[in-house]
Amino acid sequence: MVGKNGQRRRGGLLNRITCPHCWEHFAPEKSLWISEHQDLLGDQRLGPEQQQRFLPTRFTVAGEALDAKGFPCQHLACPHCHLGVPRPFLEMESLFLSVFGAPASGKSYLLAAMTWQLRKVLPLDFAVSFADADPMFNRVLNQYEESLFSNSQGEEFVPLAKLIRKTEEQGEMYDMVSYGTQVVSYPRPFVFGMQPQPGHPNAGKASGLSRVVCLYDNAGESFQPGKDTVSNPVTRHMAQSRTLFFVFDPTQDSRFRKHCDSRLGSASAARMSRQEPILQEAAARIRRHCNLKHTERHTRPLIVILTKCDVWWQLTGEDPPPEPWKQVPAGQVGEKRVDAPLAALDTDAVERSSQIVRELLISQCPEIVTAAEGFATQVTYIAVSAVGWETHVDSSSGMLSIRPEDTAPHWVTVPYLYALCRSVPGLIPSIYRKKQA
Repeated sequence: MVGKNGQRRRGGLLNRITCPHCWEHFAPEKSLWISEHQDLLGDQRLGPEQQQRFLPTRFTVAGEALDAKGFPCQHLACPHCHLGVPRPFLEMESLFLSVFGAPASGKSYLLAAMTWQLRKVLPLDFAVSFADADPMFNRVLNQYEESLFSNSQGEEFVPLAKLIRKTEEQGEMYDMVSYGTQVVSYPRPFVFGMQPQPGHPNAGKASGLSRVVCLYDNAGESFQPGKDTVSNPVTRHMAQSRTLFFVFDPTQDSRFRKHCDSRLGSASAARMSRQEPILQEAAARIRRHCNLKHTERHTRPLIVILTKCDVWWQLTGEDPPPEPWKQVPAGQVGEKRVDAPLAALDTDAVERSSQIVRELLISQCPEIVTAAEGFATQVTYIAVSAVGWETHVDSSSGMLSIRPEDTAPHWVTVPYLYALCRSVPGLIPSIYRKKQA
């Protein structure tokens, strides 16, 4: 069978795999295995405390590689950087998505709320599975989800600043790899597997539509000039990404903020920053890594996500929109017929909301629109709230707080669903409207 990008599958494996760490391509038979025996420590790339990586010559009947001590091995690694590669990367095409924005713009909150909601929305409404491709990769994100939605202090007001810690430029979200005397720090992605389930209109094409999704979350400081280097390629995944998510925080803009101070509290007033330089720096790096001229625009979608809409949405003069999908009867999901009701994304509703948000941006901070549309040919503007409408200012600290049990995200899944509609046609059903004659 031939995959979407012309990759021929043999024995269920892809012909070419992209490492989610170093983004090098390799054939599945070149994959290294990670030794299991505790005596086989010391890897030339990863250091003396890591299990050895090796190219096997012996296998069990079940196809598991045997290490030098004869122990069967379970885990694979990239032949270039030696970092672990979850097995779904060998079986499903990769979909790279990058999230970037200024410090404290709400990226981590957005990701936690988005993935928490997608775990329910995708299988229940769209007949698409969504699960961790490797729980170890997603350990930090799972902690974020638990803090927001399964907090032991669910009935108490907790400052938002204390629910999720700030994304750091180093630490457990990065892996260090040695190439001789050169040490390189790679960002660790969050990885998820997706595939159509029974009841999906394209369930028979599951192998061609299934994806292993890599979500990258960078600290805002990573976009300062000089931060992206050969030894610290922290943002180069953006050149691989099928969709870019630029997170813009209106509450860090003085023109927006003067309309919503009473909802935010005095303690959050200190952080003000221009955010279009982040987008401009990202655009410059992507052009450089994709060999685009300065006058060329990127052809892949850019979604500008405006966070914290619970404190500024009133500026649009509109009511908050409902979730932009609905149950549709057979025959209305794309051009496919389904036997049971299924949710379909109303892309027209997303685009109408995008126009409303764009007009507000033009009136308040037009430089964001100029930077976005000067960089990409396809730009969509989506307003979200990761925590919902029940935030309150603590009278003693002046900090914006919420009871975790009141967390009710608004539109946080929409950027992801809309991106999938554009990047993987046929995976997320969309409402089909006949063109007027």
